[in-house]
Amino acid sequence: MIRFALLLVVSLLGASVSVAQDEDHSNDLVTALSSDMVSIQSNFTGTEIVIFGQASDIERAPHAAEEFELAIVVEGPPQDITTRRKGRFLGVWVNREAERFQNVPSFYAVASTADIGEIADRTLLDEYGIGLNHINLAVSGVSNVPLSDRDDFRRAFIRLREESDLYSERETSIEFLTETMFRTTIPLPANIPVGDYSVKSFLFNGGELVSHTEETLAVAKIGFEQVTFELAQNYPLVYGVLAVILAIFTGWLAGVIFKKD
Repeated sequence: MIRFALLLVVSLLGASVSVAQDEDHSNDLVTALSSDMVSIQSNFTGTEIVIFGQASDIERAPHAAEEFELAIVVEGPPQDITTRRKGRFLGVWVNREAERFQNVPSFYAVASTADIGEIADRTLLDEYGIGLNHINLAVSGVSNVPLSDRDDFRRAFIRLREESDLYSERETSIEFLTETMFRTTIPLPANIPVGDYSVKSFLFNGGELVSHTEETLAVAKIGFEQVTFELAQNYPLVYGVLAVILAIFTGWLAGVIFKKD
């Protein structure tokens, strides 16, 4: 029943929705999200979004269908993130060198129909940031890391983000429901950052990019979580004072309740 609903929605999209794409291939690729809004509450433990669509260019060239490949990239709002390396100092493990990566995706997930390296050449993958090995990890101008060690910091950065479920690469995870209609799921962990996310879909033919789409996904806190988040971000002094007052009141209340006669 769900699959039938997805097929129906995709068919309607293919017939009536205009998606921002390359002018020469404005009808080759149509995509949609199961939801364009993810709400985070106190009991949020993670979720997943379904991305589905239709690649009509495959239908026009059925004899070359095996040359067509798809890649879908979900990127979170950019952040500056520091990766540190520990070292021994006087017998104690302390932070030593640090590399600061600027404007990197706070969340990154890619799904594809084949191994990333087989979809297109490295130059094209680097240009569009498709795959964990092709993300542009720009470093700050000031760094105490030797040039010979910077690749180690990049690999460590990717590994740590993968371990926290904020970065993932899911090759061969796009499922075709028909010859032209496809779907895939992207898991969103409980620690996902809030903000506007971009969902980019790419259609390749023989290693060349023939069409792409981009949509927006919003991840936001709601209710009391949203109030406290905005207060902490925009009025940190007020947030700190209220937190201290709340802690004092809680301590006093606990003392009253459990006071022994």
